[in-house]
Amino acid sequence: MTSDAEPGPLSGNGSVGASGPRQSLWLGLLGLSSATAGGALLLAGIVALILNGWIGLLSSTFGGLLVMAFFAISLLIGHFVGQNNPSGAVGLFVATYFVKVIGFAVVLFILGAPAWLHERWFLIGAVVAVVFWQAAEIYGFSKARLQIFNDPRPNPQSDGGTTDV
Repeated sequence: MTSDAEPGPLSGNGSVGASGPRQSLWLGLLGLSSATAGGALLLAGIVALILNGWIGLLSSTFGGLLVMAFFAISLLIGHFVGQNNPSGAVGLFVATYFVKVIGFAVVLFILGAPAWLHERWFLIGAVVAVVFWQAAEIYGFSKARLQIFNDPRPNPQSDGGTTDV
């Protein structure tokens, strides 16, 4: 609507649109975070390739993909558990976090570092993936439109108005 006090374009009769329910907040975050971290990891890999050859590229990619897998497990759990039991998803996140930390630690201790691994590029790839993944998740959560209150139900005794529930 345009006020007489402020000049500006006239309001149109077109619909404003409504945001409907999303298919899955978690899968959207998974896609956004994966694309963001993957792009940043690609750039880090190019720098690693230039400075240390294929070993640098493989090491930074391995570190970044390990971090991405670590975070992706949580978002997938949120997707599958959050649909049926949203309040139980947080508890499962915490439990899964400990299982992931212990599981990844056991795997790394049992397998050890491969002979070809360049430690510095492994760390750089992991840090790049963490920073960009988390930034994308924060951005995605900030843009999510989560319904906090129930929609008002029509009051059958009135003339079509609504009442708060």
